[in-house]
Amino acid sequence: MTLPAIPQAVLKKLEQYDTPTVCNVIELFAVRPQTEGYMDQRIRACFPEMGPVCGYASTATFRSAVAPHDSGAYGSLDEQIARFGELPGPPIVVVQDLDEPTKAATFGEVMCSTYKAFGACGLITSGAARDLDQVRAIGFPCFSNGVNPSHGWPQLPAFHVPVHVGGLAVYPGDLLHADQNGVTNIPPEIAGEAADVCAEFVAAEEAVLDYCRGAETTVAGFAEARREMGRRVKQLQERVSRKK
Repeated sequence: MTLPAIPQAVLKKLEQYDTPTVCNVIELFAVRPQTEGYMDQRIRACFPEMGPVCGYASTATFRSAVAPHDSGAYGSLDEQIARFGELPGPPIVVVQDLDEPTKAATFGEVMCSTYKAFGACGLITSGAARDLDQVRAIGFPCFSNGVNPSHGWPQLPAFHVPVHVGGLAVYPGDLLHADQNGVTNIPPEIAGEAADVCAEFVAAEEAVLDYCRGAETTVAGFAEARREMGRRVKQLQERVSRKK
């Protein structure tokens, strides 16, 4: 697997902005339809108070409804963390629960402590969460489709394969950005420029926000502030759009 290496400074810059801002900025580049590239509302932050995370997808599948034939419940966890080294930066574990409906929790305190110890910056799953107090205590951002108190017969059948989570196809090494608003992927070819444009987009929005914070507002004044914001956003779009 050969993946583009994006400087760590770019990832850190992206983490300064919320996921909706990142989505807005990606739209300016016109590299994909505006209704693609993000997970749907089934995937929610377990800890909304934790800030944005940005890293590379370390994908896996999971099932817990039936007992494994051979190795123990977590017999493949060692292999999973060993493959973190295939990624060019911090992993975000992305797990598709193969059971329908979900039978038990995909993760808990032990798994999240393991992932964090080996450099992962978060976890996203179409399955369920548990041990929420303990995982919150270690400061590990997680996103799931609900909660479940049991781990059933936990198995991780495959690693670094395409998965489908929250309506989004995720491939090993995809660059992901996530916070309490949801999860999006970032096309790697625009990641560096997008990180810089985020600040300019936020500044453009301030044209309206500053006006709304003022002591006196009028419809005419608001309309003018919206036009100013639109002008700034259009200038950004004209500069960065790949659709010429």
